[in-house]
Amino acid sequence: MKQVEQNYRTGRLRVAEAPAPGVDSGAVLVASRVSLISAGTERQLLEFARASLVGKAVARPDLVRRVLRNTRREGVRATFEKIFAKLDTPIPLGYSLAGRALEIGRGVEGLCVGDRIACAGAGLANHAEVNLIPKNLIVPIPDEVDDDDAAFVTLGAIALQGVRLAAPTLGERVLVMGLGLIGLLAVQLLKANGCRVLAFDPNDARAALARDLGADSAVSERLSETVQAFTGGHGADAVILTAASKSSDPINVAAECSRLKGRIVVVGLVGMTIDREPFYRRELDLKLSFSYGPGRGDPSYELQGQDYPLAYVRWTEQRNMEAFLALVAEGKVRLKPLVTHRFAIDEAENAYGLLESSEPHLGILLTYPDVFAHEAPRLVRRAPPPAAEGNRVAFIGLGNYARGVLLPALRGAPGVTLAAVATATGLSAVNAGESYGFASVSTDAAAVIEDDGNDTVFIVTRHDSHASLAAHALRAGKHVFCEKPLALDPQSLREAIEAASDAPGLLTIGFNRRFAPLLQEAKTALEPRVGPLVMIYRINAGALPRDSWIHREQGGGRILGEICHFVDALTFLAGAPPAEVQAVAARGRRDAVSALLRFRDGSTGAIVYSSLGDPAVGKEHIEVFADGAVVRLDDFRSLYVTRGGKTAKTAATQDKGQRALVAAFLQATRGEREPPMTLEEMFSVSEATFEIENALRSAEPSPVAALDEGA
Repeated sequence: MKQVEQNYRTGRLRVAEAPAPGVDSGAVLVASRVSLISAGTERQLLEFARASLVGKAVARPDLVRRVLRNTRREGVRATFEKIFAKLDTPIPLGYSLAGRALEIGRGVEGLCVGDRIACAGAGLANHAEVNLIPKNLIVPIPDEVDDDDAAFVTLGAIALQGVRLAAPTLGERVLVMGLGLIGLLAVQLLKANGCRVLAFDPNDARAALARDLGADSAVSERLSETVQAFTGGHGADAVILTAASKSSDPINVAAECSRLKGRIVVVGLVGMTIDREPFYRRELDLKLSFSYGPGRGDPSYELQGQDYPLAYVRWTEQRNMEAFLALVAEGKVRLKPLVTHRFAIDEAENAYGLLESSEPHLGILLTYPDVFAHEAPRLVRRAPPPAAEGNRVAFIGLGNYARGVLLPALRGAPGVTLAAVATATGLSAVNAGESYGFASVSTDAAAVIEDDGNDTVFIVTRHDSHASLAAHALRAGKHVFCEKPLALDPQSLREAIEAASDAPGLLTIGFNRRFAPLLQEAKTALEPRVGPLVMIYRINAGALPRDSWIHREQGGGRILGEICHFVDALTFLAGAPPAEVQAVAARGRRDAVSALLRFRDGSTGAIVYSSLGDPAVGKEHIEVFADGAVVRLDDFRSLYVTRGGKTAKTAATQDKGQRALVAAFLQATRGEREPPMTLEEMFSVSEATFEIENALRSAEPSPVAALDEGA
């Protein structure tokens, strides 16, 4: 399968061969016929990718601040490994196409294999022969609309949403500033709405094209005078700003061209430093249009297929797509005059070269041959399978953690060869194969698990798939390293543990903190023990965005996804499994939790996990009290052991044990040491984490009487 990719670190753009994605529930596998290059948006991506690291930092100061925070928490080396892993991951280009349905996932209604459909979505409706598109980003193509015109569906929805926000009424005089594709579409949509339209662009040819497409007037100069004449001296009722400029001049000119109480809608990317006086004097209404319409950027809508009720959200992005194609079908929007170039997908690099050339261009279409699912295999061998010796490692999933932490831990490990990788997209699989030397690349996890070319599987997918993938790999006779958590519910946990107990392979969960050098030194400092421990583990976790996948069904929430780490660390220190759990959460905060654990040896552990607080304070702090000694560990950088009135300090570079855990796992698979953890430990730590969640849901606290209630 051919697909266009862009590397953010090197700036390289190319057409890559990649395995096809598999169909998923709530989505449709689509064979592309025509896709549209959006010159404005995709030129910005090219410029960002080809900028230096300094240039990228200037363009995205928000990311720089995030890097600095991460450096303070995790150290320079770990942070920059993650950064370069992220930058080296290619991104797919494209977000608007027309194609045909190849396979229909469960939960998708109203479509049949072979239906013509138009698709939207950055990172989804890519310039690729085959794409997997969620159902809310797909609309049927009317019979009257050909594939070339249907490929404009995303830009049409963007323009339509901008027009909706301007709330034009019949006969109003509206100014459109900037006559790229979206501006020219907005002109036609406004005319279809019964408006009088004035269009402006400094390019004479664009202004002439706007007149041909129905604008009542279109100019490339003398805008202020033209607006006065066009509106009888009142100013425009509404201005739709579809220009692309870093300057704030366009938005301030729009204000000067508006009437009293006029409306300005910003659709394009322009500077936003506004002059207060014209906005204040005219009491202008300023709105920013967010892409295709309501639903954009909402994972529940776009990825999980949860539609908004029509009675409350009349025009979602999908309904905007449908409305736009209906207008095209009626002949009220013409798209053929907007197309200046056509290229086959094999020539995509030449198409993108146009964006940086002086040759005039507007709508650029990429065309595709007929593709069927069987013609684009989901497992591709790049090299012969590794010899049957040492660890022949396969990865299921290869996100930032796998690239930034696990693969560096495997790099140079004795006897390790990288046999296969399966990722959700063919593009990331191909990049992994080329960057790290995997012999096979795939989008089919089952095919990789069942392949005889590997014997050790690392599962680094999203949390909800861990248990089933681990059980599958164990039953296939593989050794399994599963990133935490192993499961999100007790039944899945038992199934995975039972598979491990009956399988020849070894199961290990990514509970790395028990392998952190300073935590192991802390455990040694507590020996010999004659009594229980009292332990306190404070985690300054920081907030996650509300739309993070961790909060959704895929992640299971922060308790199951993260607190399991800290339960395991205390289990390691106590040397005994948890026996009892209590937990409370701050009012209204499921990510600000205090949990109390009692272990079978009589030790206790308090976990205080909070998304509140200041990130300048270290993330993790442990205190342990035992037998006349106090041990303190600060963020895996400093260890203090106090005994007999004296304190010894050990300082080290932060190391949370990831590399040591991976090494121990590999050695255990070869019979060179005991397993990193027993099945009983993995089961009890996971069960204790479930009980923390249960305690928060069902605990009935005993009220504490106030002084005046019983005095």
